[in-house]
Amino acid sequence: MPHRYKVREIAQQSGLSEATVDRVLHRRPGVRENTRAEVEQAIADLDKQRAQLRLNGRRYLIDVVMQTPHRFSDAFRAAIEAELPAFAPAMVRARFHLWESGPTDQMVEVLHGLRGSHGVVLKAQDAPDVVEAIDGLVEAGIPVVTYATDVPTSSRCGYVGIDNHGAGLTAAYLMRQWLGSTPSDVLITLSRTVFRGEGEREVGFRTALRGSGRTIVEVSDSDGIDATNERLVLEALEQNPAVSAVYSVGGGNTATVAAFDRLGRACQVFIAHDLDADNRRLLREGRISAVLHNDLRADARLGMRLILQERGALPAEPTRPAPIQVVTPYNLPL
Repeated sequence: MPHRYKVREIAQQSGLSEATVDRVLHRRPGVRENTRAEVEQAIADLDKQRAQLRLNGRRYLIDVVMQTPHRFSDAFRAAIEAELPAFAPAMVRARFHLWESGPTDQMVEVLHGLRGSHGVVLKAQDAPDVVEAIDGLVEAGIPVVTYATDVPTSSRCGYVGIDNHGAGLTAAYLMRQWLGSTPSDVLITLSRTVFRGEGEREVGFRTALRGSGRTIVEVSDSDGIDATNERLVLEALEQNPAVSAVYSVGGGNTATVAAFDRLGRACQVFIAHDLDADNRRLLREGRISAVLHNDLRADARLGMRLILQERGALPAEPTRPAPIQVVTPYNLPL
């Protein structure tokens, strides 16, 4: 099978002779490893240059659609806007459709109303109507990338974010290590059970904590909004006096801390997600123990890249779940 570049092109790019390049491409013996590496680097450089030519002068409009608390959407919006220039020489713009709470119908209405879009980065409920809306966008030639929480039965072109089940396992591991033999039940807080990512975190956490003898008390449907979450957590703490540890899946951590304070109760271990402004402050103050975090700018870059790949503007590259960072007060990034 002929190579996508002529031997002469690769030779010019690498500074090697055409005969040497030909030997490398046909995997003939007698070629040093560093020579093979030079040829591979030359091909990678040619791929980048070809991509830049495809991008030159092109304009793309990407829609970011998210139902999530403002503290998270604000952080992700900043990440998207910081990464837009990385796709030069193309001009990539973003439109943002962000809200904190609402029924699935609201999400579907927003997705149906998108016009002139070249792709969608989406954080949405895993619900049949949402699947149908995603499939409709894809059929219309608009690729969709799910973010933070997946909708796997849809025709979305990819998922960006952490391995949520693995995050739940990690949280349970830390919880068991830090609590040790201290008797404590554990509160787990979710924003909405319809978000698949949160459900996967919960399943991982429960699985890894099984056999510990600790009761898990669940609070959900707060949408991660502080006022709602504080009321629900306060009720759960009053009904469950043995709870002195928290795994926060869905946010609202300022409210959870406030609920413990109102009852004069100590929280032995508090594990949360996402390094937003609230969690940074709570880490510095020693009110939460650790945050499971991933690089939002890397997520934003990958989400937009997957859309441009789907549109044929960039070469395909393999993807993998974002690595989970365990952030404590002592390794808090600036």
